[in-house]
Amino acid sequence: MPDTLLSARNLAFELYEVLDAEALSQRPRFSEHNRETFDAALGTARSIAENLFAPHNRKNDEHEPQFVDGGAQLIAEVRPALQAFNEAGFLNATRDFERGGMQLPNLLSQACFAHFQAANIATASYPLLSMAAANLIEAFADDAQKRRFLQPIIDGRFFGTMALTEPHAGSSLADIRTRAEPAGDGSYRLKGNKIFISGGDHHLSENIVHLVLARLPDAPAGVKGISLFIVPKFLVEEDGSLGARNDVLLAGLFHKMGWRGTASTALNFGDQGNCVGYLVGKPHAGLSYMFQMMNEARIGVGMGAVMLGYAGYLYSLDYARQRPQGRLPDAKQAGGQVAIIEHADVRRMLLTQKAYVEGGFDLVLYCARLVDDSQTLDDAEQREQARQLLDLLTPIAKSWPSEYCLQANALAIQILGGHGYTRDHPVEQYYRDNRLNPIHEGTHGIQSLDLLGRKVGQHGGAALQALRQRIDDTCQRAEPFSGLDDLRQPLQALLARVSEVTLGLLGDLQQGRVNGALADSALYLKVFGHLVLGWRWLEQAVRAEQGRLAGNPADTDFYDGKLQAARYFLLREVPGCHHDLDILARRDDTCLAMQDAWF
Repeated sequence: MPDTLLSARNLAFELYEVLDAEALSQRPRFSEHNRETFDAALGTARSIAENLFAPHNRKNDEHEPQFVDGGAQLIAEVRPALQAFNEAGFLNATRDFERGGMQLPNLLSQACFAHFQAANIATASYPLLSMAAANLIEAFADDAQKRRFLQPIIDGRFFGTMALTEPHAGSSLADIRTRAEPAGDGSYRLKGNKIFISGGDHHLSENIVHLVLARLPDAPAGVKGISLFIVPKFLVEEDGSLGARNDVLLAGLFHKMGWRGTASTALNFGDQGNCVGYLVGKPHAGLSYMFQMMNEARIGVGMGAVMLGYAGYLYSLDYARQRPQGRLPDAKQAGGQVAIIEHADVRRMLLTQKAYVEGGFDLVLYCARLVDDSQTLDDAEQREQARQLLDLLTPIAKSWPSEYCLQANALAIQILGGHGYTRDHPVEQYYRDNRLNPIHEGTHGIQSLDLLGRKVGQHGGAALQALRQRIDDTCQRAEPFSGLDDLRQPLQALLARVSEVTLGLLGDLQQGRVNGALADSALYLKVFGHLVLGWRWLEQAVRAEQGRLAGNPADTDFYDGKLQAARYFLLREVPGCHHDLDILARRDDTCLAMQDAWF
């Protein structure tokens, strides 16, 4: 039976040959785990995803949440799927044993959760947001708030959301208008409107904990005047019991092209003047707190984009092997039709998908490994380096898969021909679902401004230097394999060129030429992303060569496929970046100089 969610062999390759998950069990926090316990968790995740998440993926798409009696009503299959998810421990996979968690490495938690995202991205969105909300409350809330709101999320009784976007502001959080007035008893009264709040209303849990950005009366202008508040759907009494319904109302539902099973809501806070909220941490520091949840969500969005691309790739691969059509160009006479996978252009489309989705999968899992390193390495300097490198790679992990795994979905549709454009096959839904990821948690343009405007230059460029060192290390380990010479050299050339152009752009920023330096930041993100993915593909190629030397004949085809995908990306995708770097290097102002009236 073919894999439908993700390749089990590729997952094992990533965890145990590329990212050395077993070494994590040597660290004190994970000492009670080993490969056997890791594989048991993965097997449970695959089983629940296949049996409870995947079967209602199409129904989720065809039967969106409905506005009924002032609330969002979902299809019945969502609740038992999430109950099984919670009961199996995946909601608290990384949490301490003493807190009811599995104390798994983040790497394994992400690998487990990938199965649910591949099976049903909409249903998986509810625990994704709840886990991130719980982590934010745990990091920044006070003890009383944790008792009221954190433990019920950990127990699976409450779900969480993040409420940032407002109708007039969009991604410009500096312009939010939601207000929070002190009530005199330590609580606050909020008033405002939020839109596109995923999971903002449903009946899947006893309560919903909204994490809301708002302004206090004395707030300074801009992002420095944003505070963070816990605003529950139902008030929670001191003893933990539910109280009255809070003044948070569902104003309406948005009907998006994808993720249709996720309730996308417009929420009104304080229409009756009595929306109770609780300040998290210090006043005016809310955005810095929210960035923890946003960055978790960005990596989650990146993995979701990968898994939708992956599901489409596996489906189109199986289809191409089964579908007979046409004959090869050199056929001398009319004979039987061949499977379409025999046609070179179909192989091109499949190989492109493989390069994008398996490269993206490696990248996001590598970021998950960096989370573990930033938290559990013995050496403080190494922990800090891992944290800085993760910070640098987060815009790539979110945005690159959202762009290129979406392209993989488009190719999957094309491989099915006319059938790919019908609802008789899931590839059109995978495309629609994935088309939302370029807007989730910040657009490609916003991520590119973060990368070039902040990340590459912060800490004196320490993270960029750490990345260079890791790329150089992979290149050195590739040198003994002569077959990798033509793959290693394009990567080294791109690294040198990106470093040179980056220094120039950072110089412009330091000298105040900000608009010009950032005008083509989106192009910079594309090139930087290809550099990172090229590195990750060379790393996979090295591990594949080592695997071939280790000598399991049953794995020969798998390793050969890895090497061919690495060859595709490094010889066909990476060299094209030099044209983009030329545009960046000469500060081409074609887009910047375009005038409104000229359109």
